[in-house]
Amino acid sequence: MGLKNSLKSLFGGNKPASPEHSEYEHILKDIMQEAADDDTSYSVAFAKLPSYKKLKAKDSSTKKGFVRYIAEQYIELIKKREKRSLNHAEADKRYICTTLLPVLMRSNLEYNPIEFEDLMNYFIETSSSKRNLIRFADWPIGFAVQQIEKSVKKNGLTPAWKAFIEKFLASSQMQNKDNYWGSDLTKVETKLKKILFDSQNTEGKTLPYTHTDDQFGKLFNAEVLSMEENIRNYIYQLCQQFTKATSGKPSKRFLKSTSDIIDQIGISKYKAIVHPWLEHITKLKEIEKTIKYDHGNGYVYEYTHFEFLHEKSTTFVKGIVWSLAKFHDSTTLHLVAKLAERCFKKIPGVGPAAAGIGNACIYVLGNTKGLEGISHLSRLKLKIKQNNTRKTIIKYIEEASTKLGISSSEIEELSIPNFGLENGEKTIAFDDYHLELSIQELGKVNLIWRKPDGKSQKTTPAFVKNSTKHSQTLKKAKSDIAQIKKYLTAQRDRIDRLYLDNRIWTYESLTKYYLNHGLVSFIAKKLLWQFKKEDTFVTAFYINEQWITENNTPLDWITEETEVRLWHPIYEEVTGVLFWRKKLEELEIKQPLKQAYREVYILTDAEINTKTYSNRMAAHILKQHQFNALTSIRGWKYSLMGAYDDGIDSQTATIQIKAHQLEAQFWINELYADDEFNDAGIWNYVATDQVRFIKDNEVLDLIEVPKLVLSEILRDVDLFVGVCSVGNDPEWRDNGGLPQYRDYWTSYSFGDLTEVAKTRKQILEKLLPRLKISKVSSIDGKFLRVKGTKRTYKIHIGSSNILMEPNDQYLCIVPARGKDKNTSNIFLPFEGDRGLSLVLSKAFLLAEDDKITDKTILSQIQ
Repeated sequence: MGLKNSLKSLFGGNKPASPEHSEYEHILKDIMQEAADDDTSYSVAFAKLPSYKKLKAKDSSTKKGFVRYIAEQYIELIKKREKRSLNHAEADKRYICTTLLPVLMRSNLEYNPIEFEDLMNYFIETSSSKRNLIRFADWPIGFAVQQIEKSVKKNGLTPAWKAFIEKFLASSQMQNKDNYWGSDLTKVETKLKKILFDSQNTEGKTLPYTHTDDQFGKLFNAEVLSMEENIRNYIYQLCQQFTKATSGKPSKRFLKSTSDIIDQIGISKYKAIVHPWLEHITKLKEIEKTIKYDHGNGYVYEYTHFEFLHEKSTTFVKGIVWSLAKFHDSTTLHLVAKLAERCFKKIPGVGPAAAGIGNACIYVLGNTKGLEGISHLSRLKLKIKQNNTRKTIIKYIEEASTKLGISSSEIEELSIPNFGLENGEKTIAFDDYHLELSIQELGKVNLIWRKPDGKSQKTTPAFVKNSTKHSQTLKKAKSDIAQIKKYLTAQRDRIDRLYLDNRIWTYESLTKYYLNHGLVSFIAKKLLWQFKKEDTFVTAFYINEQWITENNTPLDWITEETEVRLWHPIYEEVTGVLFWRKKLEELEIKQPLKQAYREVYILTDAEINTKTYSNRMAAHILKQHQFNALTSIRGWKYSLMGAYDDGIDSQTATIQIKAHQLEAQFWINELYADDEFNDAGIWNYVATDQVRFIKDNEVLDLIEVPKLVLSEILRDVDLFVGVCSVGNDPEWRDNGGLPQYRDYWTSYSFGDLTEVAKTRKQILEKLLPRLKISKVSSIDGKFLRVKGTKRTYKIHIGSSNILMEPNDQYLCIVPARGKDKNTSNIFLPFEGDRGLSLVLSKAFLLAEDDKITDKTILSQIQ
């Protein structure tokens, strides 16, 4: 504490103490001396100090006088601090007063209303002084209120206490509690109102609750007031629980208390009340708010920020979500998953909209009976980008897999819902009419109404709209469609990442969880698989209810125990890869993920020479926030680097490859570009460096890394560069970019093709002869050359950026959002290459440059 040599100066020395304060001065001096002698911890354990024990034994009048004394001492020290004349010894005294005051206020000091009001008035008057030397937040008001509770419990609510409470609740300090920085005044307000409420002979009733008036509160308050009195009373009881939901997860006491109250309401009734509230929150948008702080003397501080929910709503809604932990039905779990997705959606400059509520949703989904909650978590794992949340999700999935004695990958397969589909289709009956639902492609599900005679009908039959029962069935069908789209994309992404898991299935498992699964079969039957026969794997594709090999012969030797793996081009000779590409194109099979055309990355001579690292993707400039988001989606872990001085000038993106006990690392460096950081101090751009592999804390030689693992990791890194490089941004240079790095933008935008771009070029070579622009288009090295009516254009196949002949003038075209009608019907062999779509879209546009109406483009090509 540093008080041993300063107590004399603090307590007057030769100057006699004031008679009325001499006893209190002596008590405080002894406490400070003993606290200074105790160096075991930074905080003071007053209960162990002999001087404090003596104080506790004194009469209540002395203790109340001492409380007033240290309050006065504290305020005087605050004044000195404001004048910057507070020395170290006085700072230590202020610390003792600050920590001792709440301790004393916890004990029963037997205040009467007059004494208590006098103390409160002294403090309030001081905090309202012109110089604003002390804020209301500095007073331990939460503990002070306990004095009222103790007195009322012992003596009942006297008229004097009642008058004080009413006056205090109406005070300006309590009316402006939303701007309060100290303990939660809402809790103080609730306690005092409950004292008044309980005194009114309201047996069997609960203190009414009014929520803060934010986007959620407006709906909540209005609906609660319109409820039946008995239901409203139960809701008020739940509100008392919800306002206390401040911890990371619910206590057993919370879960039991809320469960008992919900049982009194009725489970169906409670869901009917709560579900619309949560559905309302999923549709809310963040709003911009302006906050002003008047510091006096004409100084007003003003700032704006985006708010999704008020802080009190975040706590309150978290409690609502926790209360749903007792339910395991599909509707509730679907809603909770939907809410989680909304709450983890980022607000620019803020972060997740409501991470506390989102984590509560993760808790509920991770603690459900059965596997439906795990199914939602499996999908959310691919959507949520926050590393800590993803870690929590993985923990719940692994816990569930441990209980069942299977791997995490297997439990994710077990938990996938099929939505009643068979081969991606199902039919729903509406009396004599039927609604046919069928998956067409990723993100597209068709609905067709069938009349009793079997003919199709475009619109929903009138009797369905007019029937409550049929309307509910149709609503459920549309909800299923939204879920099917989400799950189908999630399963595509999950399967695409299975290569690193080194998965081997039995044919029985493959059939159950993939080929015969109503949802997943849509993906699985469009992929190539390999079946083990003796010591080799035979590649086959599922056609007409049988597996056909390269030799066009069926696999008639497959048994339930036959081992199966997902085909990868690295397993196949070049001739085999080309055969399957041609075969799938002939069948017009559009693979949901890039498999037949998947890029293969093998060691180069340079990487063999460097031995332990690859510089293949080094020295690129990436947009850091985009890179951070993409690494998360692909299962990597990365932390944003900031421009603040934290000593970190490099970072590493990592991914754990558990099947091979490896860690892959992609090194990232700061770019040191002046002022190129956002409002949060995060660098906008970073530079790439080497790729390494670690096993047992040792760096591996690249030649020791399994070929498939090396290829898939380098493919990911190539993807990061290909998507996040500033060279892909057609406006980057013209918008200023980084002047010192414009050479990089030019070299990337029009440089050598990456492996992804080389694959794109191969597809264009096959595709171009079949397109209506074939007569004016040709492949010219790394460009798609298009001859328009005004100029000839060279579209880079990698970046999709454009040069114009004859002088290689740059043409800036910003891609439009949504699908291009010129390219939407072109058959592409796989889903997901937006770069290929951009190249084709620009080619179609420029081939008819005489029809362009966009003034920005016209001004460049004239």
